[in-house]
Amino acid sequence: MNLHDVPGAFNFRDVGGLPAGAGRTRSGVLFRSGNLGHLTAAGRERVTALGIRRVVDLRDDNERRSEPSRLDGLGIDTVHLPMYAGSVASFFDDDLSLADVYRALIDGSAARLVEAARAVLDVQPVLVHCTVGKDRTGLSVALVLAAAGVDEDAVIADYARTEQLLPLGRNESVLRFLRHRYPDARHLDDLVTRSPAAELRAVFDDLRLRYGGPVDYLQAHGLTEAEIGGLRRALVE
Repeated sequence: MNLHDVPGAFNFRDVGGLPAGAGRTRSGVLFRSGNLGHLTAAGRERVTALGIRRVVDLRDDNERRSEPSRLDGLGIDTVHLPMYAGSVASFFDDDLSLADVYRALIDGSAARLVEAARAVLDVQPVLVHCTVGKDRTGLSVALVLAAAGVDEDAVIADYARTEQLLPLGRNESVLRFLRHRYPDARHLDDLVTRSPAAELRAVFDDLRLRYGGPVDYLQAHGLTEAEIGGLRRALVE
C-alpha cells in the first residue's frame, strides 16, 4: 500500500502489495484517492508519471461542479459513476451513521458498484476516487479487491488506513462548517473523518448473511465469473 505525494490531492495511494492467497496485488495498477479538484501543475505531472489511463469518479453532479477535476489535457478517460441516489448533503440532513450510509450504498447502488468493478477491469492503470476517498471509494475498492481474491483482513486494513491519511486541517475546517449547520447531528465526526475497520467488517458480515459474501453480492448484481477471473489476472501477481 504505497502512499503517493500528488500535490493538490490527498489520500492518494496504490493498493499494490496486498496479500491475495499465494500472490499479492500488483503495484501501479489500481490507485485510490480523494478528489482531483485542486491538483497543482506538479500534481498533474505526477498523475501523468504514474501512467494512469482511467479515472473512475464516484461523485455526484453537484460535487463535480463544485470541484471539477483538473485533468483536462492529460488524455485520461474519466468514467462518472455517482454512487448516491440522493445528495451527499442528505446524509447530514438525515444524521445518518456510517452503517446507514454503507447500507444505503449496498442496497441502492449495487449496479454502480458492479460498474465500478468493470471500469477497473476494462482499463488500467486506473484511479478510483470520490470527494474524500473514504466511503464510496472505500467500499468500491474493497469490493474490487475482494473479487480479485485479496485476503479479507488486508481489504479491511486498506479501507481503515484512510482515517490516518486525511489532512487534519481539512477535517477541522469541514467539521466547523457542518457543526454550525447541523448543531444537533450525532454522526458528523464519523461521516467526515473516520473509517473504522469494524464498519467494513460489518458490511462484509451482512453480505455473507444475505448473499453468501461480497463476491456473491457482486455476482448477484451481474458481475460474471469471467469478469472476476479478469480482475484477478489484472490485479494479482
